[in-house]
Parts: sequence; structure tokens; C-alpha cells
Amino acid sequence: MTEIGTTPAPTRRRPVRSRTTWMAAVLLAGGLTLSGCSTTTADTATSSSASSSTSTSTTDVAATSTTDATTTAQTISDTAAAAEAFLATLSEEQRDAVLYAYDDETKTTSWSNFPVTFVERAGLNLTDLTEEQQTAALAVLESLLSDEAYETVTAIMGGDEYLHEYSNSTEESLGQYYIAFFGDPSETSAFEVQFGGHHLGINATLDGAADTITFAPTHLGVQPAVYTDADGNEVQPFDGIYTDAFAFFDSLTAEQQATLTSGEVSSCAPGDTCDFATGTGLTGAELTEEQKQLLLELIANWAGMADEESTATTLAEIEATLDDTVVAWSGETTYDMSTGDGISFSISGPNVYLSFQAQNGSAGADVEGVTTTGWGHVHTIYRDPTNDYAGSVTQQAASGMGGGGAPGGGAPGGGFPGGDAPADGALSEG
Repeated sequence: MTEIGTTPAPTRRRPVRSRTTWMAAVLLAGGLTLSGCSTTTADTATSSSASSSTSTSTTDVAATSTTDATTTAQTISDTAAAAEAFLATLSEEQRDAVLYAYDDETKTTSWSNFPVTFVERAGLNLTDLTEEQQTAALAVLESLLSDEAYETVTAIMGGDEYLHEYSNSTEESLGQYYIAFFGDPSETSAFEVQFGGHHLGINATLDGAADTITFAPTHLGVQPAVYTDADGNEVQPFDGIYTDAFAFFDSLTAEQQATLTSGEVSSCAPGDTCDFATGTGLTGAELTEEQKQLLLELIANWAGMADEESTATTLAEIEATLDDTVVAWSGETTYDMSTGDGISFSISGPNVYLSFQAQNGSAGADVEGVTTTGWGHVHTIYRDPTNDYAGSVTQQAASGMGGGGAPGGGAPGGGFPGGDAPADGALSEG
């Protein structure tokens, strides 16, 4: 793993207020934690399957969630209550800006893996809120997500804050996050929480009437691979995901690995309507029961971000069609971030679409001694071919910078607004 300096010097200071401090202060003031997953060295992370336990059912996979709420109904109730508490802190004008109709098509065009300066997000920018309002907004996320998912999400946010503070990126929107609600937060009817920024785009639909929660579609990204937070702790946001990915890869026979890596990794970016073709690679029908469970554990990093019950429900639906699901992989075959350019994989089936792609470039967000490309610059997209947005609205095709970008970190068509390169790469058009 690339060595990270403990006192990196910023190469360029910006004449704007620091956003690194506001998020840490808000999380601490609200009793929340921004720590991220604890980092392991490349040596201990390599061949991770040796230390990974296997499950025998989707219920076992779901049990890894550590949120206080263990049922779908409790998560919906807690999140609706937190949302109402947040709304109570807002002015009438702010409430109008953060609330949308449940079936408003804005929800399909306001999430992206591009910076917020390129694709306008819905709702309120947290940097425009008071500390009390920021704390209340983040409490919505804490109520919605399992402890593990919340830790990953805040570590992703911390990575963007780190780049804003220390990298030479010209992207001023690093560290900005937006929150919006589609439909009135309620225990008895459907509503969606949309939260995101540069490397994050959560679309969580909670339906009390149907007792369901879905996170399709969602974008989780990471840059850099590892960073040091304000307290001197080393944070590695995607360590858990990498560990699960290699636990699955290492469980395969040589013949299965050859089939897996011979397939074509696909991409279906935000703003892409997609046909969700399964493509080529290793099918679920070729896996043992143990290997299927390891694959489900990997998928759970996106599909199972809330409580145990909702995770088990979603994974059971995916498991039912796992034999018809295709997995493809490219890149490194060992979890060792000191070598190579990272990994890319896709999982495509009737009930799940997942694309994980290393970005070949830092997109200008460089910090000396820190991995901000390949292993350290990843975009992922999770979607449900049968149930994006819980069926409330159809994904709209992107225009301009709304969708994916060209391979290697460029914008669609190869151009950049205002003549500046984007501060990030994007999943290529699928």
C-alpha cells in the first residue's frame, strides 16, 4: 500500500470557508461518528478469504448489519422521525426547496458520479445550513443506515473533504453534499431520501405500506484509497468492499477464475436508461452454495445498507435469480494496493445490477504519497433492473454532463465545461 504522510501540505489554498471542519464538528456535536473503516495494510488484506467467514443463508448475510433497528418497520419509523425533526429546523423557503413530489422525475436526473458543479443536485446544500440543521440532516442518514453502511458513507465524505483540503484539484464543490426528500416522510406511505455529492449518491425508497426499503439506484465512490483524518486516524473507506470482493474471487477454482476474467465488465452510469444486458462471464449457476453466499455478501454492501430484515428481503430476491446472474472481473487478482491499477467487476442479473470500476486517473485530485487513481479512485453503481426508484418513476436519459463519462476520466464527448477538466472520472457509458 502506498505510504501516506501524516502531515500532508496543501498545494493550493482556496479563498472559501473550510468544509473539512464543519462536517467533523457537526458529527461530533450530534453525537455521530466520522471515522470510516479501520485500515489494514496490504499484507494483512491480501488473500482475505482466509479470514472471511462464509454464510449459509441470506439471513446470515443480513446479520452483519449493526444498526439499532433490526426490522424494516423500525428503520422506516426511525428515518421518518429523523426526517421530520430535520424539516422542523428549516424555514418555509427551505422546506419548499427540500421537498418534492414522490413521482417527480427530478429524482432521476439529480444524482450522478460527476461533481455537483456539473450535475445539479436536488434539495439543500448542507454547507448552506446552520450547524443545528446539518446535525439534523446527518441524523437522517444515521437512522436510515446500518452502523457499517453509515461508517462507509461518512468515510467516503471524509475522503472528499480530505481532497478538498490537501489536493491540487480545481473542483470547488468537493465536500459539498445535498439532501432531498421525494414524498412526505411517513411511516405509512412511500418516500425517498436522496443524499449525495461528489463520490456519493444515495437513493433510498422507504415504503411503510409495503414494509420495504430499496437502495436502487445508488452510487458509492472512493478517492483516495486511504487518508488520515483530523485526529490522525488512518481511514480506508472501501476496505470492507475490497475484502468481500476478494473473498469471493479467492473462493473460485482456477477454471472459474478464468471464466470470470474472460467476461466483459459492463457499466450503467447515472443518467443511463440501460438495457441491463447480462453480458458474458461466470454465471451464478456455476457457483457452489458457499460461493453464492460470498457473492451475496459482496452485493450486500450496496443492496443491504439498512437493517437486517430489509437486507434479508432484498438478498432473497437476488438469490432467487442468482443462477441467471453473470459476474465479470478485470484487473488485479490479489488484494495488494501497492501494485497494479485496481480492479473492476460487474454483477448483472434479473434482480441486481452492480458495476465497480477503478478510474484510470486522479482527475487532478493529486496528493503527494496518496493513492488517488486505480485502487484509490473507484466509482460504483448499484441498480435494480426490476425496481429502480421502487417503480415510482422511470430513469430519464442524461443530457450534457448528466450521465457517465468517457473511459479514463473524461467527460462525454471529450469536452469539459468552461475548459476545465472535471475533478473526477466517471463510469463509462454502458
